[in-house]
Amino acid sequence: MMDLAELQTDINNAQHIVFLTGAGVSTHSGIPDYRSKNGIYDGVQESPETILSDSTLFNRPEFVMNNMYFPTAKPNLIHEKIAHFCNEKGNLITQNIDTLDTKAGNQHVTEFHGNLYNIYCTKCHQRVSYEEYAKSYLHKDCAGIIRPGIVLYGESIDPKVLNQSVEIMQKSDLIIICGTSFVVYPFAQLLAYRKEDAKIYSINKTEIPTPGVTQIIGDALTAFQNLN
Repeated sequence: MMDLAELQTDINNAQHIVFLTGAGVSTHSGIPDYRSKNGIYDGVQESPETILSDSTLFNRPEFVMNNMYFPTAKPNLIHEKIAHFCNEKGNLITQNIDTLDTKAGNQHVTEFHGNLYNIYCTKCHQRVSYEEYAKSYLHKDCAGIIRPGIVLYGESIDPKVLNQSVEIMQKSDLIIICGTSFVVYPFAQLLAYRKEDAKIYSINKTEIPTPGVTQIIGDALTAFQNLN
């Protein structure tokens, strides 16, 4: 693990911090990520684009319920520390759809890809509870397929979310990327909207393919245990 003193200094001096996070933040809460061993894609023949597409949702709706919901998962120290920093002077833009950041008390969360608990019927557009969805993926009122409000491959990001994310990037002088391979677009493209003099760090087990980033290689849980 790289010395965290420089990052701590930059956190202390920052006017506004933005965290850009992905599935690696929630693995310590028992939620598998996507691409690593034992992740959602591990051992599955189809491509991620096929697995997480609207086609899968409508043709194999049980896949989402069986592979993506972890209702008993609780926020871990990374969620809690990020919530502390954001509530003090920052924002979080997350790819995660598990709502653990909100559960950790973070009041400044932008869910870039939506969340699993915004559930509705695709036919009559009524809101549906998680408990009802867990019983059946067909809506009892109209037999329409129920789905969560998450962004799947081939679907567009909500323009309001995109605009909000761009505004956050434009006002932040410190950017901390964590728990993401940072290869999924348009999320990875958010860096294009950063302030010219913004400092950028990545806290990950592996390097991300992004120039101009100070890479802290190691377990994010260890890193955040040492940040205040």
